Amino acid sequence: MAGLLALSRGIDALTHFVGYHVRWLILAAVVVSTLNAFVRKLFDLSSNAWLEAQSLFFGIAFMMAAAYVLQKNAHVRIDVISGRLAKRTRDWIDLFGHLFMLAPLTLIMIWLSVPFFAESFRSGELSNNAGGLPVWPFKLFVLLGFALLFIQMVSEVIKRVAVLSGALIEESHDGTHAAATLTAEMQEDK
Repeated sequence: MAGLLALSRGIDALTHFVGYHVRWLILAAVVVSTLNAFVRKLFDLSSNAWLEAQSLFFGIAFMMAAAYVLQKNAHVRIDVISGRLAKRTRDWIDLFGHLFMLAPLTLIMIWLSVPFFAESFRSGELSNNAGGLPVWPFKLFVLLGFALLFIQMVSEVIKRVAVLSGALIEESHDGTHAAATLTAEMQEDK
Protein backbone atom coordinates (compact mmCIF):
# COMPACT_ATOMS: atom_id res chain seq x y z
CA MET A 1 0.00 0.00 0.00
CA ALA A 2 2.93 2.34 0.70
CA GLY A 3 3.97 2.21 -2.96
CA LEU A 4 0.46 3.01 -4.14
CA LEU A 5 0.23 5.91 -1.71
CA ALA A 6 3.57 7.21 -3.02
CA LEU A 7 2.14 7.00 -6.56
CA SER A 8 -0.94 8.85 -5.34
CA ARG A 9 1.21 11.62 -3.84
CA GLY A 10 3.09 11.94 -7.14
CA ILE A 11 -0.14 12.19 -9.11
CA ASP A 12 -1.49 14.72 -6.61
CA ALA A 13 1.68 16.82 -6.99
CA LEU A 14 1.34 16.83 -10.78
CA THR A 15 -2.35 17.69 -10.62
CA HIS A 16 -1.69 20.45 -8.10
CA PHE A 17 1.08 21.92 -10.26
CA VAL A 18 -1.08 21.93 -13.40
CA GLY A 19 -4.23 23.11 -11.63
CA TYR A 20 -2.43 25.88 -9.80
CA HIS A 21 -0.75 27.24 -12.92
CA VAL A 22 -3.58 27.04 -15.47
CA ARG A 23 -5.38 29.77 -13.55
CA TRP A 24 -3.19 32.25 -15.38
CA LEU A 25 -4.94 31.26 -18.59
CA ILE A 26 -8.14 32.81 -17.25
CA LEU A 27 -6.28 36.09 -16.86
CA ALA A 28 -4.87 35.66 -20.37
CA ALA A 29 -8.40 35.09 -21.73
CA VAL A 30 -9.65 38.24 -19.98
CA VAL A 31 -6.69 40.31 -21.24
CA VAL A 32 -7.15 39.07 -24.81
CA SER A 33 -10.87 39.75 -24.64
CA THR A 34 -10.33 43.25 -23.25
CA LEU A 35 -7.64 44.17 -25.76
CA ASN A 36 -9.71 42.79 -28.60
CA ALA A 37 -12.70 44.87 -27.49
CA PHE A 38 -10.61 48.06 -27.27
CA VAL A 39 -8.96 47.51 -30.64
CA ARG A 40 -12.31 46.74 -32.23
CA LYS A 41 -13.99 49.86 -30.77
CA LEU A 42 -11.08 52.30 -31.16
CA PHE A 43 -9.64 51.22 -34.49
CA ASP A 44 -12.47 49.22 -36.02
CA LEU A 45 -10.14 46.22 -36.32
CA SER A 46 -10.72 42.68 -35.17
CA SER A 47 -9.48 39.20 -35.75
CA ASN A 48 -11.06 35.80 -35.37
CA ALA A 49 -7.69 34.59 -34.12
CA TRP A 50 -8.05 36.78 -31.00
CA LEU A 51 -11.53 35.45 -30.32
CA GLU A 52 -10.35 31.88 -30.80
CA ALA A 53 -7.28 32.46 -28.60
CA GLN A 54 -9.62 33.65 -25.85
CA SER A 55 -11.67 30.48 -26.23
CA LEU A 56 -8.54 28.34 -26.33
CA PHE A 57 -7.19 29.83 -23.10
CA PHE A 58 -10.50 29.35 -21.32
CA GLY A 59 -10.93 25.82 -22.70
CA ILE A 60 -7.44 24.77 -21.63
CA ALA A 61 -8.03 26.16 -18.14
CA PHE A 62 -11.36 24.35 -17.91
CA MET A 63 -10.08 20.99 -19.16
CA MET A 64 -6.82 21.00 -17.22
CA ALA A 65 -8.39 22.22 -13.96
CA ALA A 66 -10.97 19.42 -13.81
CA ALA A 67 -8.49 17.03 -12.17
CA TYR A 68 -7.47 19.74 -9.69
CA VAL A 69 -11.13 20.26 -8.76
CA LEU A 70 -11.50 16.51 -8.17
CA GLN A 71 -8.35 16.46 -6.05
CA LYS A 72 -9.56 19.38 -3.92
CA ASN A 73 -12.98 17.74 -3.60
CA ALA A 74 -14.60 20.86 -5.02
CA HIS A 75 -16.68 19.01 -7.60
CA VAL A 76 -20.45 19.08 -7.54
CA ARG A 77 -22.12 16.96 -4.89
CA ILE A 78 -25.54 16.74 -3.41
CA ASP A 79 -24.30 17.89 0.00
CA VAL A 80 -27.81 17.98 1.43
CA ILE A 81 -27.79 14.20 1.19
CA SER A 82 -24.10 13.27 1.45
CA GLY A 83 -23.57 15.57 4.43
CA ARG A 84 -26.01 13.44 6.43
CA LEU A 85 -24.26 10.17 5.64
CA ALA A 86 -21.53 8.57 7.69
CA LYS A 87 -17.99 9.24 6.49
CA ARG A 88 -17.46 5.56 5.67
CA THR A 89 -20.62 5.54 3.54
CA ARG A 90 -19.41 8.65 1.68
CA ASP A 91 -16.07 6.93 1.08
CA TRP A 92 -17.83 3.88 -0.41
CA ILE A 93 -19.99 6.14 -2.59
CA ASP A 94 -16.88 7.99 -3.81
CA LEU A 95 -15.09 4.73 -4.56
CA PHE A 96 -18.09 3.42 -6.48
CA GLY A 97 -18.50 6.69 -8.36
CA HIS A 98 -14.84 6.87 -9.30
CA LEU A 99 -14.65 3.26 -10.48
CA PHE A 100 -18.00 2.84 -12.20
CA MET A 101 -18.80 6.34 -13.42
CA LEU A 102 -15.70 8.50 -13.72
CA ALA A 103 -13.29 5.78 -14.89
CA PRO A 104 -15.46 4.61 -17.81
CA LEU A 105 -16.25 8.20 -18.84
CA THR A 106 -12.62 9.28 -18.86
CA LEU A 107 -11.43 6.12 -20.62
CA ILE A 108 -14.06 6.51 -23.34
CA MET A 109 -13.19 10.18 -23.80
CA ILE A 110 -9.47 9.38 -24.01
CA TRP A 111 -10.20 6.58 -26.51
CA LEU A 112 -12.29 8.91 -28.68
CA SER A 113 -9.97 11.91 -28.29
CA VAL A 114 -6.83 10.20 -29.58
CA PRO A 115 -8.00 9.82 -33.21
CA PHE A 116 -9.93 13.11 -32.92
CA PHE A 117 -6.67 14.92 -32.11
CA ALA A 118 -4.38 12.82 -34.32
CA GLU A 119 -6.39 13.43 -37.48
CA SER A 120 -6.62 17.15 -36.77
CA PHE A 121 -2.88 17.40 -36.14
CA ARG A 122 -1.93 15.26 -39.14
CA SER A 123 -4.14 17.25 -41.53
CA GLY A 124 -3.15 20.64 -40.10
CA GLU A 125 -6.83 21.40 -39.55
CA LEU A 126 -7.58 25.11 -39.37
CA SER A 127 -10.61 26.92 -38.07
CA ASN A 128 -13.40 27.54 -40.57
CA ASN A 129 -13.32 31.20 -39.56
CA ALA A 130 -11.30 33.61 -41.67
CA GLY A 131 -8.00 34.27 -39.93
CA GLY A 132 -8.73 31.56 -37.36
CA LEU A 133 -6.24 29.43 -35.47
CA PRO A 134 -5.23 25.81 -35.95
CA VAL A 135 -7.81 23.48 -34.40
CA TRP A 136 -5.50 20.73 -33.14
CA PRO A 137 -4.46 22.55 -29.91
CA PHE A 138 -8.12 22.64 -28.85
CA LYS A 139 -8.40 18.91 -29.48
CA LEU A 140 -5.06 18.17 -27.80
CA PHE A 141 -6.21 19.74 -24.54
CA VAL A 142 -9.43 17.75 -24.57
CA LEU A 143 -7.26 14.61 -24.65
CA LEU A 144 -4.80 15.90 -22.04
CA GLY A 145 -7.58 17.10 -19.75
CA PHE A 146 -9.30 13.72 -19.69
CA ALA A 147 -5.95 11.92 -19.28
CA LEU A 148 -5.10 14.08 -16.27
CA LEU A 149 -8.60 13.58 -14.87
CA PHE A 150 -8.16 9.80 -15.26
CA ILE A 151 -4.85 9.66 -13.42
CA GLN A 152 -6.26 11.88 -10.66
CA MET A 153 -9.18 9.47 -10.41
CA VAL A 154 -6.61 6.67 -9.93
CA SER A 155 -5.07 8.69 -7.09
CA GLU A 156 -8.49 9.22 -5.50
CA VAL A 157 -9.27 5.49 -5.75
CA ILE A 158 -5.96 4.66 -4.05
CA LYS A 159 -6.76 7.10 -1.25
CA ARG A 160 -10.35 5.82 -0.83
CA VAL A 161 -9.13 2.20 -0.64
CA ALA A 162 -6.44 3.21 1.84
CA VAL A 163 -8.95 5.09 3.99
CA LEU A 164 -11.47 2.24 3.89
CA SER A 165 -8.76 -0.30 4.82
CA GLY A 166 -7.50 1.87 7.67
CA ALA A 167 -4.09 2.48 6.09
CA LEU A 168 -4.83 6.18 5.72
CA ILE A 169 -6.59 8.58 8.04
CA GLU A 170 -8.29 11.63 6.62
CA GLU A 171 -8.54 14.78 8.61
CA SER A 172 -11.98 16.23 8.00
CA HIS A 173 -13.61 18.84 10.16
CA ASP A 174 -16.60 19.91 8.11
CA GLY A 175 -18.23 16.65 7.04
CA THR A 176 -16.48 16.59 3.67
CA HIS A 177 -13.37 14.80 2.53
CA ALA A 178 -10.08 16.52 3.15
CA ALA A 179 -6.43 15.83 2.52
CA ALA A 180 -5.42 12.40 3.77
CA THR A 181 -2.51 11.73 6.07
CA LEU A 182 -0.62 8.53 6.78
CA THR A 183 -1.41 6.61 9.93
CA ALA A 184 1.32 5.91 12.42
CA GLU A 185 1.48 2.30 11.17
CA MET A 186 2.22 3.41 7.60
CA GLN A 187 4.82 5.91 8.77
CA GLU A 188 6.59 3.18 10.78
CA ASP A 189 6.73 0.96 7.67
CA LYS A 190 8.75 3.57 5.78
